[in-house]
Amino acid sequence: MTDLATAPEGELQHQLEQYRVELTGYCYRMLGSGFDAEDAVQDTMVRAWRSIDKFEGRSSLRSWLYRIATNVCLTMLEGRGRRARPMDFGSAGTPEPSSLGEPQGEATWLQPVPDAMVVPTGGDPADVAVARESIRLAFVAALQHLPARQRGVLILREVLQWSAAETAELLGTSVASVNSALQRARATLAERDLTPSEGPQVVGADQQSLLDRYSQAFERYDIEAMVALLHEDVVLSMPPYALWLQGPVHVATWWVGPGAECRDSRLLPITANGMPGFGQYRPRAGGGHEAWALQVLELSGDRIVGLNSFLDTSVLFPQFGLPLTLD
Repeated sequence: MTDLATAPEGELQHQLEQYRVELTGYCYRMLGSGFDAEDAVQDTMVRAWRSIDKFEGRSSLRSWLYRIATNVCLTMLEGRGRRARPMDFGSAGTPEPSSLGEPQGEATWLQPVPDAMVVPTGGDPADVAVARESIRLAFVAALQHLPARQRGVLILREVLQWSAAETAELLGTSVASVNSALQRARATLAERDLTPSEGPQVVGADQQSLLDRYSQAFERYDIEAMVALLHEDVVLSMPPYALWLQGPVHVATWWVGPGAECRDSRLLPITANGMPGFGQYRPRAGGGHEAWALQVLELSGDRIVGLNSFLDTSVLFPQFGLPLTLD
């Protein structure tokens, strides 16, 4: 490897930048927000650049960057509450406007993230599939229940497949401590029934047909056709509101009632958290459409089991490369 301390500026930048996407994925799993993850990785890169003369090459550059990123994330998590999904705050509500309540602050919620920002491309397809599975909303939400260091251990050991010795060196602790933290993390998730059980989700031809039928039915606002695509346990959530609804009847009642203003919407396809979704645009006064919600769909077989509508469009749409208005 080139002596990075004396490498030309362009070479050093190239060496650091090749790890940006995977580091962003790691920080996203730790922090539950794509914006926080970007900030953490940028801080990591700045720290690495400033202290490159201290990199002695006894570990790989990748390991050294992960050590810096871990310390950045642990510092950012100090004194913070965990990011959550509406389903973490209590039982399902009723489909009435009065149940919506007041919006909660951005820091309350687990945020979606574009696949391209956190999943490296061009690698082993199996590794890419695992990377997508480990950024799914359910998995990242489960991670947020763990203390920060346990979270880091679980990600390093079970997602990134680092050895106990490598993880111990990165965290500056012992192999015994790493194994103990991993055992406690697994137990916490098992006690809360939070360990994801599904394998990597790949959208095949059948599920692509499901998505096409959903988008067409939604743009027609054909409630009957949309309901026919829902799983019997479907959940609808709408951060920044804590209200969530369960079951096709309640979801349909919401669509017919408070959600009726979504009639004549337009949808643009996206991928988020290893799952399919859409940028939704509602009609606006004077013509055209304006950004309303980032929909992330969870599929199970030939049915939709999760409808996650993130309403903080002013920041999320640009992150996904979506315009805020459509002519």
